[in-house]
Amino acid sequence: MSESLQITIVFEDGEDGWIVASIPEVPGAHSQGRTREEARANVVDALRAILELRFGGHAELPAGVDSERLELVIGA
Repeated sequence: MSESLQITIVFEDGEDGWIVASIPEVPGAHSQGRTREEARANVVDALRAILELRFGGHAELPAGVDSERLELVIGA
């Protein structure tokens, strides 16, 4: 089974030529870059950091809990 999770990256002109990128679906996911590509890469890094901070490496689950891991792949 294949599923996807879609998010939106919003790009805005910042000060001094910077491009500001944010992900509205994830509070706090903001960054910037000198180019659109750099801003995109930086906001994806910010998203990764938020998820790692919030969820850590892997959740510690009690023995016997029915669970499965998902890998989220971000593509263009």
